Amino acid sequence: MSAAGRAAPAHLGALYPFLYAQPAPVVDAFTAELVTSTAGRLREAAMLRAGVLTEQGEALAACARDLAVALDTGGRLFTFGNGGSATDAQACADLFADPPPGYGAPPLAAYALSADVAVLSALANDVGVEAVFARQVAAHARPGDVAVAFSTSGNSPNLVAGLDRARRCGMVTVGFSGGGGGRLAEPGVVDHLFVVRSLSAHRIQEAQTTACHVLWELTVAELTA
Repeated sequence: MSAAGRAAPAHLGALYPFLYAQPAPVVDAFTAELVTSTAGRLREAAMLRAGVLTEQGEALAACARDLAVALDTGGRLFTFGNGGSATDAQACADLFADPPPGYGAPPLAAYALSADVAVLSALANDVGVEAVFARQVAAHARPGDVAVAFSTSGNSPNLVAGLDRARRCGMVTVGFSGGGGGRLAEPGVVDHLFVVRSLSAHRIQEAQTTACHVLWELTVAELTA
């Protein structure tokens, strides 16, 4: 370690101040801009999350009631999405099937259709990417089940196809989208739609995570009331 990195001995500090001087912290323009940008993103994320809850709270409660009825009568929950939204779909299914301790929540039948790589790749290769969720819904679902689709745009053809098949199977359909809602916002596509009004995929997914957790909590409250 250099002398400048050590504290000066009492008898030398006054004699050699420059030798033992401690370097002053440097905050360059890039670091300052990074801090400002991060703070702005945190504010935006918090605002979007709060907005989903305040603007769509009643809709979340209504959806939770439908989910509670379905799950309480033997229905199962199937989630799906593409890319990062597939991860959100998996997390949603895990939340329902393996709830965290402390909530007194029962485990519920929930499955992520985007989790089975073998099935996804087989369907994508043999039938087409647009059919990867619809085919699985047709194979597994029955009336009274629930389909939950995650998207940042609401325009993915395979999500729309999966939800269409779910409706025709007599399932309750739920969609999470961003921007203006995309095709999921068209009449008759889903029973319950929750839109995060942002064009940033990152912020959309952050807010959707919050909305999904609230939906689960409300569903559990309905089931355990």
